[in-house]
Amino acid sequence: MTTATWFTEARATPVRAQQWWVLTTRLIVPSVKTGEVLTSILAPVAFTASFYIPLKTVMTFAGTGFSSYAQFMMPIVILQAAAFTAIGAAFRAATDSVAGLNRRFGSMPVGPLVPMAARMSGNIFRMLIALATALVCGHVIGFRFRLDAWHTLGFLLFALLIGIALTIGADVIGTVSRNPETTTQALVLPPLIFGMLSTGLAPAHQFPGWVQPFVRNQPVSQFAIALRALAGDTVGNAGQVTLSLMGPPLAWAIAILALCIPLSIRLATRRAS
Repeated sequence: MTTATWFTEARATPVRAQQWWVLTTRLIVPSVKTGEVLTSILAPVAFTASFYIPLKTVMTFAGTGFSSYAQFMMPIVILQAAAFTAIGAAFRAATDSVAGLNRRFGSMPVGPLVPMAARMSGNIFRMLIALATALVCGHVIGFRFRLDAWHTLGFLLFALLIGIALTIGADVIGTVSRNPETTTQALVLPPLIFGMLSTGLAPAHQFPGWVQPFVRNQPVSQFAIALRALAGDTVGNAGQVTLSLMGPPLAWAIAILALCIPLSIRLATRRAS
């Protein structure tokens, strides 16, 4: 093989990392320039204010068993920020699908998983901004990490794991639906229902008895329980980080990933075939 032939083949061989980087910047740079990324900042601020201001006095009187309502409420702010990011992820996936970008990438020498990986990178970028903003808002209203650095790291990693699981699921829904507006409207309702019927805003015993089993065991409640245990509390009612406590929320997160990752890969490879 001559040197010229080798260079020609090298140039013709697609570099997956470069493709991923180009497609990722296609999603991130415009959102920064246009100010779209501000929604990842404003959403957690709105969630914190809308939950904390009207409910603080009522829940302090009713009692949550925690040192402050901010300490009790913080997980639902994290989860709502993750859900909001996931809704945006579904919108972008549906937009790419209906605009024909997926078919266009399929006719180009682009790795079959590269567009999906780029979308997820952009989503994780927004997720990190939303989670950081939520933590800042929580600090302002009085939330604090009461345990050691390892528990704090566990809190951050578990929050990110939940966000990634929700985002991958939303990306699959958006890719299949191919309708950005309908998808966004449909995905607004589940976080609202599961958030209100959870232990994110009030303890389970304050709900009617007939709905308490659902409230305790649904994924949002389990995620909130795990995050509270990892954050800790000064009165010792946040729970201990044990396998029995962390098992159900981890199982929910892993189940979502186990279901959605193969579906996402299947959709990506079907586009390329």
